Amino acid sequence: MAYLLPHLRTGWAVDQAIVNEEDRVVVMRFGHDADPTCMVQDEVLMSIADTVKNFGVIYCVDITEVPEFNEMYELYDDCTCMFFYRNKHIMIDLGTGNNNKINWALKDKQEFIDLIECVYRGARKGRGLVVSPKDYSTKYQY
Repeated sequence: MAYLLPHLRTGWAVDQAIVNEEDRVVVMRFGHDADPTCMVQDEVLMSIADTVKNFGVIYCVDITEVPEFNEMYELYDDCTCMFFYRNKHIMIDLGTGNNNKINWALKDKQEFIDLIECVYRGARKGRGLVVSPKDYSTKYQY
C-alpha cells in the first residue's frame, strides 16, 4: 500500500515538506517499503490519509534511499513514525520512554487518527511534548 502514499526521495524534499507545511501536522514514516512492519503501518496510514487531510499530511521516506536523517533522528528500527508541526519536531509521551518517535506499527486506524489529532491540538497550543491518549507502556499489548 506504500505506493498510494507520497514518497520523499531526497533529503531536500524531506526538509521542504517539514518546512513548508504551515498549519498541518507532518507525519513522516521512515523505513523500507518492503519491510513487513512498514507494510502494516503503510496500510493504516493510507486508509486514514483522507480522514486526516485537514489537520495532517503523511509522507513515506526510505531510510536507505535518504540516509541523511538516520543518525540525526536515530532511525535504527524497521519502521518509525515521527511528527512535525511548523518546522518543529513534536514529541509524544506514549509511556514507552522514547518520546521522539513511534517505532512499531500501530494497526488500529482510530488510534492513529487520535494520535495525529492529539499532536495537532498540542502543537497548535505551542507544546513540544504532548501526552498520548493511550498508554503503551505495557509491553507487547499494542
